[in-house]
Amino acid sequence: MTYTITFNELRKIKDMLPHGSMQRIADELGISTDTVRNYFGGDNYENGSAAGIHVEKGPDGGLVVLDDTTILDRAKAILNV
Repeated sequence: MTYTITFNELRKIKDMLPHGSMQRIADELGISTDTVRNYFGGDNYENGSAAGIHVEKGPDGGLVVLDDTTILDRAKAILNV
C-alpha cells in the first residue's frame, strides 16, 4: 500500500524531529542513517540506499509517494503525532 504526502509536509516532519532522531530511527530499523535521510529528501546514495520514495514535482514541493511508511511511522511516533 502506498501513501502520498507533499514534499513540504514530509520535510516539516523531518525538521520537527529532535536531534539524533535520524540515528535512532536507523538503529531501530537496522538501516543506515543516510537511508533515513534519503527518505526525507536527502540524496546521499553513496552511503545510503533509496528509501522507496517517488517524487512528482509540483506545488508545495510536489508529491511524494511512499512505498513503505515504516520510517514515517517511526518519525511520527517520536513526535507523538
